[in-house]
Amino acid sequence: MDPINNSFVKDVSKPASNLLSLYMLQSGFTFMYIYLLSRVGEQMAAKMRQDLFTQIVVQDIAFFDENRTGELVNRLTADVQDFKTSFKQFVSQGLRSAAQLIGGSISLFMISPHMAAIALASVPCVVMFMTYLGKKLRHLSKSSQAQAERATGVCEEALSNIRTVRSSACEYREMQLFEAETNEAARLAQKLGYGIAIFQGLTNFFLNTLVLSTLFMGGHLMSTESLSPGALMAFLVASQGVQRSLAQGSILLGTMIRGMSAGSRVFEFLSLQPQVELLRGYIIPQERLHGEIRFENVSFAYPMRPDHLVLKDFSLTLRPGQTVALVGASGSGKSTIASLVERFYEPSAGNIKLDGYKLSDISPYWLRSNVLGFIEQQPVLFGTSILENIRYGKPDAGEEDVYAAARLSQSHDFVTALPDGYATHVGERGTQLSGGQRQRIAIARALLKNPRILILDEATSALDATSEAEVQKALDTVVQNRTTLVIAHRLSTIRNADLIVVLDQGRVVETGKHDELMGKRGLYFELVRQQERRDIQEQVQAVEDVVAVKEQQTTATAAATATAAETSAATVTVGGSSFGGRANAAQG
Repeated sequence: MDPINNSFVKDVSKPASNLLSLYMLQSGFTFMYIYLLSRVGEQMAAKMRQDLFTQIVVQDIAFFDENRTGELVNRLTADVQDFKTSFKQFVSQGLRSAAQLIGGSISLFMISPHMAAIALASVPCVVMFMTYLGKKLRHLSKSSQAQAERATGVCEEALSNIRTVRSSACEYREMQLFEAETNEAARLAQKLGYGIAIFQGLTNFFLNTLVLSTLFMGGHLMSTESLSPGALMAFLVASQGVQRSLAQGSILLGTMIRGMSAGSRVFEFLSLQPQVELLRGYIIPQERLHGEIRFENVSFAYPMRPDHLVLKDFSLTLRPGQTVALVGASGSGKSTIASLVERFYEPSAGNIKLDGYKLSDISPYWLRSNVLGFIEQQPVLFGTSILENIRYGKPDAGEEDVYAAARLSQSHDFVTALPDGYATHVGERGTQLSGGQRQRIAIARALLKNPRILILDEATSALDATSEAEVQKALDTVVQNRTTLVIAHRLSTIRNADLIVVLDQGRVVETGKHDELMGKRGLYFELVRQQERRDIQEQVQAVEDVVAVKEQQTTATAAATATAAETSAATVTVGGSSFGGRANAAQG
């Protein structure tokens, strides 16, 4: 081997191996840095989403009355994502820029304390300006995100109610509404971008002015031989490092502002405390639980309308095992009473008691899990199997318990007739089932908990006659030996109730059984007569519709017969002409 080359290899091998070791070490640190940053960022975002969802779910029903679902979902997704992005960029780029800024500033003072002091004298003014403008931009960013949240709410509302939108032919109306909201969101976002552009432009101007002043002062010091050319070059290099770090910081400001405003919106909900805490309260011993509900001079106004009392000095007692029906015109307060028993809301005045215990002192979670069964007018099913929907409120229930509840609710037969039986997926909101089937699944879900008190909030009012009869048959079975509160829309379904309570404008105006109230010829009598007239009108309309359909079918059949006859006659005529022509031709 050439001695010169051999000597070169020996000379460079050690520094090359050292450099290679440093490169490998750098690669390892880079891997660890990116891996740890990604892990910490994603875990932080997941924890924030979990905490936020937990905090939202336990809020009072009034909270959901005030906030749209789409806006809440936007905070769980977009706001947490923005906060996570800004956090990761702050750690990856912000800390590096801060380290470069500190190191560069130290270098400047080490090279020329006089020039460094003059150059950095204007920094406090810039920091004050950045703080002022940053506050304005944060406010603007929060407004922009709130508007984007409203646009998401419009979208979610339209998509979740797409059948209503489609049946009302309101697709273009929803398009226009969403377009208006998104245009406003874009306008605010552009305004935010305009503010960030002003900030970055002014920052760059300041930094370039700083370099120019450094050159001017450095030249002056060189002319007086107070600074060497090498020191000036070193000072310029260090000042450029400071300039780059400040420029990077100004670019990061936009992301940081958006992240800070998103974080403030998230932490705003994280700090909320519900008025009714789920797990706090008394649990009535099983031997003392009988199912008596007593309303004592209860008044109530919804939080969104505090000046409008829905119930006024309402008093009522539901005896254990008794079926009590509430009737009245729309808006008389029937469903409000059911909501108060469920502790969806707290009374504005008065008390509600369960077996002598104040309802406000009882654990809401225990109350809903073990005592109450609630069946709504429009039951909500989840996009999973029938089995999971029935045991939604009691996930540890065995399959035999589910089947027993399904039999009680008159749903076992139709479920087993399905190809997949209890494993059948019902689709979003139960759209794969009919209204009566959904209602019976909801009844089975309520019965699986074996509730001591059953609340039926107009459970059959949205069904046709056939489905209503099937559901009513199931209800007649399940109300036995349970305290039952029935919110009645169809008065024919509550004739056999132990007690009928008639409400008018939030007050009790009549009580008694069906025959007693009919004999009084009061408000209940008028409500029954009105419904009977409506039922007769509906029956007449149904008969007229059937007759109209039959007339259309008869007309269509007659028209088809006439057309067929004309076609047949034309065929005979044409055939005769042809035959005659051939005969004449033969004679000829």
